[in-house]
Order: sequence, then C-alpha cells, then structure tokens
Amino acid sequence: MSLCLVQSRALLGLDAPAVTVEVHLANGLPNFMLVGLADTEVKEARERVRSALLNAGLDFPHNKRITVNLAPADLPKDGGRFDLPIALGILAASGQIDAARLAGHEFAGELSLSGELRPVRGALAVALALHASDAQAQLVLPPGSAEEAALVPGARVLRARHLLAVVRHFQPPSDDAADGEGCEPVVAATPPAATSQHPDLADVKGQAAARRALEIAAAGGHSLLLIGPPGAGKSMLAQRLAGLLPPMSVSEALESAAVASLAGRFALEHWSRRPTCAPHHSASAVALVGGGSPPRPGEISLAHHGVLFLDELPEFPRSALEALREPLESGRITIARAARRSEFPARFQLVAAMNPCPCGWLGSARACRCSPDVVARYQGRLSGPLLDRIDMTVEVPAMAAAELLDAPAGETSAAVQARCAAARERALQRQGKANQALHGEEIASHVALAPAAGEFLRLAAQRLDWSARATHRTLKVARTIADLAASASVAVVHVAEAVQYRRALPGLH
Repeated sequence: MSLCLVQSRALLGLDAPAVTVEVHLANGLPNFMLVGLADTEVKEARERVRSALLNAGLDFPHNKRITVNLAPADLPKDGGRFDLPIALGILAASGQIDAARLAGHEFAGELSLSGELRPVRGALAVALALHASDAQAQLVLPPGSAEEAALVPGARVLRARHLLAVVRHFQPPSDDAADGEGCEPVVAATPPAATSQHPDLADVKGQAAARRALEIAAAGGHSLLLIGPPGAGKSMLAQRLAGLLPPMSVSEALESAAVASLAGRFALEHWSRRPTCAPHHSASAVALVGGGSPPRPGEISLAHHGVLFLDELPEFPRSALEALREPLESGRITIARAARRSEFPARFQLVAAMNPCPCGWLGSARACRCSPDVVARYQGRLSGPLLDRIDMTVEVPAMAAAELLDAPAGETSAAVQARCAAARERALQRQGKANQALHGEEIASHVALAPAAGEFLRLAAQRLDWSARATHRTLKVARTIADLAASASVAVVHVAEAVQYRRALPGLH
C-alpha cells in the first residue's frame, strides 16, 4: 500500500484555491476511482492518464486498486488541468519517481494520449493566487500556460512539453534514465511594449460635440450613450474610445489578462492593451454578465479595464440590459447558483449607440415614418434605472456630404490621449481613483465645487427633476471637465457643460 500527495489548483471565478491530489494504490480488485466533486472532464482523466503513461513507455499499475481524491471534497473541479498531477501521483505512488522531490511544486496540465502536455485555462489566475498568498511553490505548466504565468512578478515557473520531461526532472539524480530533455525554467519575459492598434480618431470628420464627449468619457472613465441617425458616425466614434484611454498599469494589465486567460483568450501580443468587447445585440444576459456551469466570465468581465461597446442598444434583450445595472455601479459581478458562487471583476467603460427611432430618421432632414407611439415603445426598451446609470448622453447628427468631403482631418488619438492621461493623473494624485469611481463622501471631499457652481447645479437638478444618482454623476463629469482644464475647483462653466450631457432621449418629453 502506498500514498502520494501532489499539489495543484482549481479555478473558482478569478480565484485559484489549492487542491491536493491524493493518490492511493492498494491491493484488491483492479479499479481506477476518482472522487472529490469532479466534473465530467475531470473524470475522463482516467482514460487520458492511462493511455499517456503507456504510450510514454511508463508502467501503469493495472493490478492495483487506484483511488484518486481531489481535496477538498466540496470544491468543484473542472477541466483537464488535473491530468498531470494525477499521472505524477500514480508514478510516485508506484515508485517510478521520487515522491519527496514533488514537494514545493504545483502542477497543472492536460495530457494527450501520447503524453504531450496541452495548455490549460487560468494559468495567470493560478500564478496570481500564488503571488497573493506569498507561497514559494514552483509551478510546472505546459507551453503556452507557462509563459502566461511567468508574467506575474516573482513567479517561479517550469515549462514541460511532455510527461517524460516532468518524469526526468523528478527522478532521483542517480537514476540512469534521467537523461534527455527535462523541464525548462521560464524566465519572466519582458512583455511587449503596448502599441495602440485601435482606429485613429483623426478618421472622424466633424462631430466636434461628440469628439469632446468622447474625450471627457476617456479622461474620467464615464459611460456614454451616442444617439443619431444611421451613418452619422456613432460606431466610428465608439470604436475609437479605447485608443483614448490612458495606458494600463501593471496591476490593471495583470487583472485584464487573468480574466482573458480564464476564457482562453489571452495572447501575449495583447498584453497591456485595453480590450474592446462588442457583442452582437442578440447576446443573452448570460453571455453579457457570465454564467454557465462552471461559471465563466461574460463580456463585461472580458472588458475589464477596457470598453464594452453595445451597438443598437434597444435591440438587446431587456433582461440582458437590466443585468448591467449592478456592475455599472459596483464594478464586479457575482454569479450565484445553487451549487456554487463565483465573482468576477467588471470595471468596464460602457459606450452604447442607438438610433432615435426604429426607422432611424427622427429629428433629421429625412422624414421619419414612425408614429409617436412607435417611438415611445422603441425608446421605452431602455428602462429609466439603466439610463440613470449612464453618465453622458450625446446626439450625433447626420453630416451633409459637402461638409463630410471638405472637412479637414480631425485631431489624432495620440494628442487626445495625452490630455486624457494628464487629466486622469490629476484625479489619481488627488483621490487615488478615476472620477467615475467616486462614491458617497468621496464626492463631497474631492470635487471642490465652487459656491456659484453648486447653486447652478442645484437649480438644474430641481428644474430637470433629477434623481440623486443623476446629480452625483453630473457632478463627477463636471470634475473631469475641470481636470481637463487643469482647474483645482469645479466652476460654473464646468457644471454647465456637464449638465448638457444629461439630456433626455430625443422625441420624449
């Protein structure tokens, strides 16, 4: 009888709790049993591990009763990440490798039937969990996953391309078979410099008001709704917002990459580039906020520290739009199910676009075919609570052909981004966060509202019948406008500009 313990980690949202893979070999009726709240993908590891060991020329204990326990037993496990630790546990329990040498290491990797190692989801989340717990363990990961994990500062990572490479690494030094290729230490590679591959704002002709609103939104992290007829340039403007945002910090880049790794979308060339997610309007609520079994991140989490662009906003299912309410406020999404509960970050910047009516021509030079009731029903697809959480609403009018063809090229994204970054830096030095993230007492402490500006805002809120949330959001937009002007206090002119971005939808009175 023999017992071996191998360390690994599961994925639960963005967390990576530790899992101990316990392998016990005993005499008795030959069997291979796997327990510990394992999903179907994990239970299929029995066949992958058996074939991988045999095809790699290693011994599989056919005459033993094999019991594999994934502890703790109440923690859900999914995916093929436990293939490698299960195989190593069997080898160590059967005496083919030194079990003592496995101590101080954590393993994850999916095995092919030939013994090659395939990458797994969430390698960056695992490395971040080790870093947060100050653990000194060394990670052993397949190619692709190892490079991800090495991005975390201080991570100790070994890369193994085949099961035999791991076996050679953990065989006793005196063993004659310990030759050939083994595990390779992965040096923390310098991430590629972030290069802006977003469309340039200079491509947008005219639309000075919308360009100004885009700059304010980028400087303060505010949400934005663009309304205008078809072809006015709403999508062009929205697609250029990510290129105006300030560069990502290392911590922001790690968080964004970790969420992308959970979804299997991480690529090293996308490092430190703010994501832009643009789901189709047929997307469900689960696709937007996340869910499933096991829970996976949705579009709002994949847009963490980036932009979520919702084109044709009223065409989205009502349930999907209403699911955005809480994340817009909290910056996180908690997915609660009967069996498990997962939390994902969702600090995204919402930019949405819509037509004023179903035909799209309300308020433009062309005749609108929609009756007032049709317009009201169309715009009524957006609930009041959702609109109340959008900081800025801007009309994007159609441009005449002559104006479009004769207009000079606009200001480049690089020039606008420099101003946005300077304004964001002023906010960070003052309060440690972007203006949009201010809440409660922080607003009164950091906005520095001039007395005349405060009276102006009070009258505007009273006359326009704003909610407390709308008043506070207007105040935060005014603070961003003042930061762009390098003003220490918020003056009347800043509040006046912020008030005009808080308008009702066209056609509704």
